[in-house]
Amino acid sequence: MAYDYDLFTVGAGSGGVRASRVSAQLGAKVAVAEEALLGGTCVNVGCIPKKLMVLAAHYRDDFEDAHAYGWTVGERRFDWRTFIANKDAEIARLNGVYQRILEQNGVKIFSERATVLDANTVRVGDREITARHILIATGSRPRVGAGPGAELAITSNEIFHLPEQPKRVLIIGGGYIAVEFAGILHGMGTAVTQIYRGHLFLRGFDDDLREVLADEMRTREIDLRFGIDLKSIERVPGGLRVVLSDGMTLEVDQVLSAIGRVPNADGIGLEAAGVERNAKGAVAVDEYSRSSVPSIHAIGDVTDRINLTPVAIHEGMALAATLFGGRPTKPDHRGVPSAVFSHPPIGTVGWTEAEARARCKNVGIYRSRFRALKHTLTGREETVLTKLVVDGATGLVLGCHLLGADAGEIIQGFAVALKCGATKAQFDATVGIHPTTAEELVTMREPVPEEPLAEAAP
Repeated sequence: MAYDYDLFTVGAGSGGVRASRVSAQLGAKVAVAEEALLGGTCVNVGCIPKKLMVLAAHYRDDFEDAHAYGWTVGERRFDWRTFIANKDAEIARLNGVYQRILEQNGVKIFSERATVLDANTVRVGDREITARHILIATGSRPRVGAGPGAELAITSNEIFHLPEQPKRVLIIGGGYIAVEFAGILHGMGTAVTQIYRGHLFLRGFDDDLREVLADEMRTREIDLRFGIDLKSIERVPGGLRVVLSDGMTLEVDQVLSAIGRVPNADGIGLEAAGVERNAKGAVAVDEYSRSSVPSIHAIGDVTDRINLTPVAIHEGMALAATLFGGRPTKPDHRGVPSAVFSHPPIGTVGWTEAEARARCKNVGIYRSRFRALKHTLTGREETVLTKLVVDGATGLVLGCHLLGADAGEIIQGFAVALKCGATKAQFDATVGIHPTTAEELVTMREPVPEEPLAEAAP
């Protein structure tokens, strides 16, 4: 059968764009449909604008610290509207970059919603288009809360486009999005309260990182409340009144609900095409990103594997190699590093201490907590935490964790070392760069005394 396209991609986020471009470079005839803006969540309401907000917020610390280094800083004032306008201009530029990348590689762009009709057919507007392979790369969206007044809360989609900066905000959630926006808004001058129903936020990260970050955020006067949930929101003159599960009330300008994300797999025809989904609603795929329908594939957040932009890109490249490069390639989800752009930030790769102790009989923990050189002059009591998790039997470094300035930049390099199977002895044999935070990860020589591991916080 002759098809209109070799590959039709539904969704032009980072993963969909990469899979489409690389497939086209490998000789496939490719089309992509995107009903919103090119670049998906990451470019428009995720990684890029969020990191720009992180950078903007950090100037508060820089201005405060400058005096200790001999600088006189004049009047300081943050203008939300100026920042938002500049951020929007950069996002528009990136949208254009994505369009040029696709067009220059011969990918046809449909700026419309696409739905799947069957194993080889999609509907775009009033047209039916056939393809040898269909790729679902529709990403995810913020989970919307329930309960009285839940519709009054905003999500991470809306926070990037508020016309005015909120003076008081309540953030609901304990994942990385909630934690990052707590630091961002506080740095910009907003009074922040963050609530989370669990014992401690950032579930799944190493417990030492979680505990030290909570201490650091409280030191910065972010109002953290654990074991608390939201009961209701109502609009009152001058803002919103929220009632918490402990009976306390707050009046704020905005409520940011950051309680998780859900796959964008509804309403695009997957059920009619026979594509199976898992209990979380994500598209179920095999190790080659193939769904239960052999001609339909899925990558990125819609599969709910590891929901990170670089992972979606990696999955897209592996799929292109599999379908059109003559090289069946499984995406490798082992040893994926990640960062939380909190204040201070976290970088991590590999197993947590709890994971290592659950899998290994003999675990060595190397940990150091100190104040960065920069703050010996500023007097800022900001903690740096470095930690290695080591297999005591083989010496293999199982996990590397860091909290402190530039954590993400530092961990990227150590992720390469872990990917290559580095041992603690090889870390020890590596000469550090002095004076840096990163050198601490190759100079920790003595494991911390063995102690019973507390049950990981829920």
